[in-house]
Amino acid sequence: MGERFERDSVISGVARSAVGRRLGRSALDLTVEAALGAIADAGLRPEDVDGLCTYPGGYADTSRGYGGPPPAEVQDALRLNLTWFQGSGELPGQLGALVSAMMAVSTGLARHVLVYRTVTESSAQGALGRGSVLPGLEQAGSYGVWSQPFGGISPANWIAPVAMRHMHEFGTTREQLGQIAVTARRHAALDPDAAVYTAPLSIEDYLAARMISTPLCLLDCDVPVDGSTALIVSTAAHAPDAPHGAVRVEAVGTALTGRPSWDQYADLASMPAQGAARHLWSRTDLQPSDVDVAQLYDGFSILALVWLEALGFCGHGEAGAFLEGGANIALDGTLPLNTNGGQLSGGRLHGYGLLQEAVLQLRGAAAGRQVPGAEVAVVANGGGPVAGAVLLTG
Repeated sequence: MGERFERDSVISGVARSAVGRRLGRSALDLTVEAALGAIADAGLRPEDVDGLCTYPGGYADTSRGYGGPPPAEVQDALRLNLTWFQGSGELPGQLGALVSAMMAVSTGLARHVLVYRTVTESSAQGALGRGSVLPGLEQAGSYGVWSQPFGGISPANWIAPVAMRHMHEFGTTREQLGQIAVTARRHAALDPDAAVYTAPLSIEDYLAARMISTPLCLLDCDVPVDGSTALIVSTAAHAPDAPHGAVRVEAVGTALTGRPSWDQYADLASMPAQGAARHLWSRTDLQPSDVDVAQLYDGFSILALVWLEALGFCGHGEAGAFLEGGANIALDGTLPLNTNGGQLSGGRLHGYGLLQEAVLQLRGAAAGRQVPGAEVAVVANGGGPVAGAVLLTG
């Protein structure tokens, strides 16, 4: 394997804003808070930043609290002088913005890139819940033509068939799937300054929760929040000057194979995570057994289960048995999972909270939830038609 662009950059800084339900703050306000924290964490000043990148960028309907501020607004607010910037949703999932920043550094377009992801979905929904911001049924487009006309307007509706298919084919049970939510809550309690929900959760609580889209109940769904996460991608030469330690990206997984669809992927008990995972492992000599901590996208619990199999931590159809009882994914288990409570209890920062947690774990800075000796972390993001993954080392 020849030299890879991953070697040219490091994650030198990371921070997040206040995170919570209905904070009532603007997306730009939250972004500036996170950005200034990340810049300082990297040992830099705003005038050192010459690159800016975000997902999804300005195309998103920000009125729903999904898109965050476009790069131009952040550049102006921070008075940055940029040689490169990008905002786009046409990427291999949310972490595609990180990969784009790495490529900009590798090609010399920038030396220090500020990457951010901001959501204000909780405030956008207000007291009326998610239904108040979902698109209407007046016009279905893209993959929605197969679901929206029949009332399937929520991602919970789109991903529930994956869970049902996995249960049908492999005998996976709700009790096994529920271990992802129960374990996340247990881990969230160790991060009380950041998590949204920290009260103890039993498997009985999980099974009794309101059904949203069979077989997914309320506790299988992540928690909309307001918040921003930011990180700095710097040239590898900056690593010794990063005051809190630099994290390296060992490999990226950006491949897109199969049909990019919520419901037309050839294996309906899986999703395009398969292609991204294979690509990731093709770019490194490390193996799944080398991973010390996993931060797997859990917009819905079934997505984390699918990632467990796609990344090779267990065989296809074997994740239910792997999750049985929750011991394997506990902090002292064989594969500690979503150690900050993930998005199910920590709040939906659209995968970037998981990325921040991976950096903290590899720095040895995760306090009471620290996985001893963590040296390798995997972060996966996306579900349905898009997916991406990165392998990080301390």
